Formats: sequence, structure tokens, C-alpha cells
Amino acid sequence: MLERARFLDAGDPLRGFRDRFMLPDGVIYLDGNSLGCLPKATPARLEGVVREEWGRDLIRSWNTAGWIDLPARLGAKIAPLIGARPHEVIACDSTSVNLFKLISAALAMQPGRKVVLSEPGNFPTDLYMIDGLERQGLAERRLAERGRLIEALDDSVALLMLTHTHYKTGETFDMAELTRAAHDAGALVLWDLSHSGGALPVDLDGCAADFAVGCGYKYFNGGPGAPAYAFVAEKHLEAARQPLTGWMGHAAPFAFSDDYEAAPGVEKLLCGTPPILGLAALEVGVDLIAEIGIDRLYAKSQALSEFFRQCLSERGVAIDLVSPTDPARRGSQLSFRHQDAYAICQALIARGVIGDFRDPDILRFGFAPAYLRFEDMAEAARHLAEVLETGEWQRGEFQERAAVT
Repeated sequence: MLERARFLDAGDPLRGFRDRFMLPDGVIYLDGNSLGCLPKATPARLEGVVREEWGRDLIRSWNTAGWIDLPARLGAKIAPLIGARPHEVIACDSTSVNLFKLISAALAMQPGRKVVLSEPGNFPTDLYMIDGLERQGLAERRLAERGRLIEALDDSVALLMLTHTHYKTGETFDMAELTRAAHDAGALVLWDLSHSGGALPVDLDGCAADFAVGCGYKYFNGGPGAPAYAFVAEKHLEAARQPLTGWMGHAAPFAFSDDYEAAPGVEKLLCGTPPILGLAALEVGVDLIAEIGIDRLYAKSQALSEFFRQCLSERGVAIDLVSPTDPARRGSQLSFRHQDAYAICQALIARGVIGDFRDPDILRFGFAPAYLRFEDMAEAARHLAEVLETGEWQRGEFQERAAVT
């Protein structure tokens, strides 16, 4: 399989992009679905912002370097990568904060309805944000298993809120089908794209989605805690009102009026002063992903994950796959269930194969095709097979759980 991998790498049209990222020697990085690798251009971009735009030009850079327009400019770059129009996307805040804003906006647009429908096991912050609004008496949380979501849509549901690609299993929803079903029931829809944006094709406008959020530090390689992004469909830009009425979301923030008037477009989702360093780093990653192209990334991602499965099969590795077997029904990851998943993950990390663990028993491997090779798949499969065959994961140092995994 290693020979086959090298043959596939030689013919990979994306192979040159690997050199555009900083990758530590001796590491196979399969955790880009949690934190993407550092683009080589990012340090120089940040140095320029710090030394020249901030250090030399100081406050003038809000105008001369275009700082003030960066959230909208970067949102416009993200837009075509998620099937949106430039004026529908803004880069700002965190995924959690943007969820709060858009859930609140959707509820305010649906008088007489308070139910936010989601699924059990959705990413915790999505559910927590509903809980917070519920405690204020503004929302009512309802959960339904994914196979029963459509039948749970009734005339009490204000908003259907789902994660497009599930963070644990990688299973991907049919966005068009569920959006249509929600609209038929009179509900709005909010999609969390954190595990699909920058990795697989998304067509928000084509599916008539209402709202969406996503993060910048996974497949967009914006760095730890990178700013997130938010989408509001053009048809809702006038009606949507978000609750965090900070000064940068004002129609005329530098008029310094005592009274709030929301900006007319997607800029109304802004709140506080934009984090310029984080946005500048994210812009490098977004530009790089746009240069490669989502369709090419997705095709390679599917090929990598299928090749990894073949390598495991060749080595006789018997481990329970919880991701869909059909690559068209999953995101850019494979997840496996094992009662000792944590220890196995730690043993692999000690060998330089960095995947991750999700409680209670999920071993998760992310495939970021911009910088991964087929050779990495063959070698990672070899390491996993050896860890399982030898019982290496049973060593004491791999059993004790760290605070962060």
C-alpha cells in the first residue's frame, strides 16, 4: 500500500500545495478538522500588520490599510466557498457568539413560535446557546433524532438548527431536503458549517438557507481561536435584528449617536471592534483554500479517506467505523468507536500520528487534503494496526486523561 500511495501522490494535482504549509518533521497530522495547519504565508502577513500597519501607521491603518472593511471584505471571500453572495457573509466574533445572534434574530422574526429544533448530540455550544435563550424565556429547546427531525417540524417550531457535518461521526445532512421541509412547516433554518466550510461543497443560496455560521480555525487554517463567519440570506437582511447592538453594527458607528440604528446589511451582525490580527491571519488561509478550490479539495478528501479504509482493511484492522461508509454522505473525516479510544489516540500521538478523541469512545481522523498525502494514510494505518496488535495503548502513560484532548 505504501508503494500504491506514492504512486497516487505522484499524480495528485494538489501535491504542490503541501509546501505552502508549515508541517513538523515526523508528524502525520490528522486533526485539521479541529485546528488547521499554519500556512507559511501567515507569519509574514502578521509581521506586516504588526510592524507596518500597527507599528508604523498606527491608527491611520483603519483607513489606509482597510482595517475597517476587513470583516466585510473577508466575508465576501468566504461567500463563494459556501455558496453565498458576497453581501450575505461577514467575518466576525466566534461561532458561539454568532449562533446566539442568529438564533435570537430568527426567534424575533417568528412571532408566536418559540421552539428551536435540533438533534441530541449536536455540538455542545449549539445546544448551550439554545439553553441560554430558554433561560431568558425567549426560546424552547426541542431535540429529535436525526431520522425523526422532519416529523418533529410543526407549527410551534420557529427555527431548525443543525450542524451540516456532525463533529463526531462526520455524517452530513442533506441540506436541501431539511431546509425545504422546515420551510414547508413555516420554520427558518440555521446551519452550522464548522465541519464543512472549506472542506466540502456547500450551496446555501441554492438550498434557500436562511442563516449559517462557521469557524475559521479548522479547514480555513486561520489559527487557534480565529474569527468565525456568519451568513444571512439576502431576503432576511432587512428583517433580521441581532441582540448584541454594539457600536460596530451601527449604521453610522462614527456618528457616536446615543441611539442605536442597525446597519442596513450584513454589517449589522458586527458588535465590537474587529480583531484585526485574527482576521488578517484568517484571510491568508481563506485565500489559500480559494486558490485550491473546494471541488478539488473535496475530491481528494474522499479519495484519501477511502484509501485509508483500504489500508486498514489490507492490514486486517477490525475497528468499528461510525462514519457513513458512503464518502458522499460524510465530511472530511473518519470516526471509529473503541472502548479504549482515548488510550489508542494517545499511543498514536506518541508515534507522531495526531488524530483526536471525542468522549466517550470515538477515535477521529480528519483529512485536510490541502496538505495531506496518500503516503500519510498508509503510514497512519500502519501505526494504528501496530498499536492495536501489540496492545501498546495499554501502557500506563496512555491511560490517564489530560484536561484537554
